[in-house]
Amino acid sequence: MADKNTIELIKQLRERTGAGMMDCKHALEANNFDVEKSIDWLREKGIAKAASRANRTAAEGLTKVKCCAGCGKAAIVELNCETDFVSASDKFKNLVDVTLEKIFDSEPQTLEEAKALTEKDFGECSIAVGEKLDFRRYQIVHSVGEEGFGSYIHMGGKISVLVVLKKNDPELADGIAMHIAANNPLYRTLEDVPASDRERERAIAESDPKIADKPQEFRAKIVEKKVDKALSSSCLYLQDYLQNEDVTVGELLKSKGNEVVSFVRYQVGEGIAKSSETAE
Repeated sequence: MADKNTIELIKQLRERTGAGMMDCKHALEANNFDVEKSIDWLREKGIAKAASRANRTAAEGLTKVKCCAGCGKAAIVELNCETDFVSASDKFKNLVDVTLEKIFDSEPQTLEEAKALTEKDFGECSIAVGEKLDFRRYQIVHSVGEEGFGSYIHMGGKISVLVVLKKNDPELADGIAMHIAANNPLYRTLEDVPASDRERERAIAESDPKIADKPQEFRAKIVEKKVDKALSSSCLYLQDYLQNEDVTVGELLKSKGNEVVSFVRYQVGEGIAKSSETAE
């Protein structure tokens, strides 16, 4: 374990270069804990230069999913870069593959642990491609009993979906994963809608001037119907199934005697405010 002095030097070096903790530690060890020489060492290796990209926006990238029915485990990741050009490169695709395998095998408990596990890989790739890279998120899912996985990767990784069904049915699960990729449901059923989301929709419905003159008892029922209607389009079970619009996803599952236990949908860059500045 590093002593207090070493920790302080690492902190100082990180503040001056923006390099990762392990890179700073290696630099100090290689240069007899001389900060100035360590800075030069990081610059020579291109690590400090990569760190100078820290304030750029990485909103492009790839997602990927891996399922293992035999071991009852699946994982999904999203990695970001600055441009589509880099996301299409072999180096970045390899980083995605390496990261997914490490996450799948090691099962880190937090994103911080996951980033520490892949810090060297990200550093080397960032230097090679000349862009800021980010490990944004991941999720590991374990199946229980008869549960089975399904997955779908859209546009080479711009969207990835992982689905868990109550009963193992790969064909059905993959079809539903494709549906989720295309239709982006937020909830499984109306019963799964968080109270906060329902309250937000209720406030909108109650402000509708068309129901202002209705008697209170009727107004409450009208509001609830409006809320359900507004939320239903975001509920997986109530959406028309992508491959057969004559049935809803819920009706399809019922006919198969199955249920969706959970699903995860990652779309590259969703929720990230993109910078209008061009990369250096």
